[in-house]
Amino acid sequence: MNVSIPGKKNYVFLGGAGSGKSELSINFALCLASEQEKPVHFFDLDMTKPLFRSRDQARVFEKSGVVCHFEEQFMDAPTQAGGVSPLLRDPNACTVLDVGGDYIGARAVGWYAPLLNRPDTAVLYVLNAYRPWMEAIEQIDETLGKILGVSHVRLDQLHLVSNPNTGPGTTAQEFLEGHRRVKELVEPYRPIRFACAAEELCPSLAGRVDLPLFPLRLYFSEPWLNAGGPLEEGA
Repeated sequence: MNVSIPGKKNYVFLGGAGSGKSELSINFALCLASEQEKPVHFFDLDMTKPLFRSRDQARVFEKSGVVCHFEEQFMDAPTQAGGVSPLLRDPNACTVLDVGGDYIGARAVGWYAPLLNRPDTAVLYVLNAYRPWMEAIEQIDETLGKILGVSHVRLDQLHLVSNPNTGPGTTAQEFLEGHRRVKELVEPYRPIRFACAAEELCPSLAGRVDLPLFPLRLYFSEPWLNAGGPLEEGA
């Protein structure tokens, strides 16, 4: 599937902690760079956790022509990368923002709210059925309300994404069950734009999902596993 949305050049990824925003935002930026001629700038704005940071895949971005922006941090001090506002405004550049989880991480983009609420920006809110705040619509609404409250993003800017993954070992049945739960919870209120599945699952899911299916190449794994993943290929 094509990831670019007509009329949009900026893409912001929000969601609860552990929903899969970083994995999705990396794949999204790489696909976006392959679809159009504008340079793609990726901002790692996640200042809330020491593991699974998209900045760790800087070499992957470089190979694909994506410019990765992040700020080196000392003892996890919340230091934010510069240059966000000029590139959000630049009509000749695309931006992808990976924002930290929950309302704590979402504070990082509150400064840019006037730009994030413009017509050329899409905010993608990632929903993972296998996270504890996804058991009821009231929990989803509470988490979303806090995130929108500190980021100052308008509700009408949101595009919902279903990402029902438990990790590298997610099965097709787990994906289908998780996606069904997400649909039941949120579709009465807002549509889901697309669903995400590990690329190796996509052939077995063909014709079984009623939304566009975005294949994810997994760039992260638990530290105790043998990574040997995309970052090491050709290194």
